[in-house]
Amino acid sequence: MFQIGKTIVSEDIIEKDFLCNLSACKGACCVDGDAGAPLEAAEATILENIYPIIKPYLRKESIDAIEAQGTHVVTEEGELETPLINGADCAYVIFDDKNTALCAIEEAYNQGEVDWKKPVSCHLYPVRIKDYSEFSAVNYDNWEICDAACTLGKELQVPVYKFVKEALIRKFGADWYAELEQVAAKHSQK
Repeated sequence: MFQIGKTIVSEDIIEKDFLCNLSACKGACCVDGDAGAPLEAAEATILENIYPIIKPYLRKESIDAIEAQGTHVVTEEGELETPLINGADCAYVIFDDKNTALCAIEEAYNQGEVDWKKPVSCHLYPVRIKDYSEFSAVNYDNWEICDAACTLGKELQVPVYKFVKEALIRKFGADWYAELEQVAAKHSQK
């Protein structure tokens, strides 16, 4: 572990390799698991505001889930998350013609309909952030459904922090990321 500003960062994000391989996993991270995508408070407001714009991109079951549960849900622990369809798929998941899970929010973004790509927790994956009162923990989440991504990342030599560069800059800023690159460069010289 090492510290950058008010973050404690796992060395795994510079030591492990990762590159999403959607053709292998079919976007399983958006349909497996037992919880929706974590949301920041501002993101819950964004979802409320853009829902009418992204609604045409959604499946009927997505619309039904969102209209029954809301554009976001609050867990028993008070955390904000995206709603789920029948306890499985994220309500914002759509599928392409190869049955690969995609994000309706990101599709609307790609089409220029909205200026928000998707929740930062999704953009950061496989990096997970846990906020504490004095600092944020930045960790690599190793999930077996991403084994193909680990294999591809290793083959192409793409460390986790480079794979999620845009998302890390979005979350912590360019200066923070530049410091991370310096730490990674020193670490690789060991």
